[in-house]
Amino acid sequence: METGSPHEAGTAGTAGTTGTPGDEPVWRGLPPGLLRMRRLLLTVWTAVLALAAGVLPGLFAGPVWAVFALLPVVCAVWCWRLLGRNWRSWRYAERADDLLISRGVLWREETVVPYGRMQLVEVTSGPVERRFGLATVQLHTAAAATDATIPGLDPAEAERLRDRLTELGEARSAGL
Repeated sequence: METGSPHEAGTAGTAGTTGTPGDEPVWRGLPPGLLRMRRLLLTVWTAVLALAAGVLPGLFAGPVWAVFALLPVVCAVWCWRLLGRNWRSWRYAERADDLLISRGVLWREETVVPYGRMQLVEVTSGPVERRFGLATVQLHTAAAATDATIPGLDPAEAERLRDRLTELGEARSAGL
């Protein structure tokens, strides 16, 4: 990454949430719990696939077939690094009139969601996310293409963001 890029401007849990028009946005990263959760799931699924792809055929068809157990392990080593890069690419910033969400390593995508266009702000947390103390914020707008998601937030931050976005959305939509 280049020095001074907006992706390096903030770190997970950086204080300061809004900027004034014309200022650079204050970017916030995702907490490391999301990366830990995804890497644990990768490890579990790698073990299952290695067992299915190599160990079982090795027992029933001969030891040469056990080499196929290495294939999922090699893929998992590569994916381990990719998960870290993907996690570091996720950022969000609250500005005066809209919310920015930036993600992507090869294909960067930046979503701008105006507060006045938000119809619903949802906080969800599945069983695995709850185990890791994480929640996901999903923003719904009138245009389905601009629905946005911020995964892996601390539940307190997700609720704070939901309340703030709902408040700002109501205030901005009243003027429409």
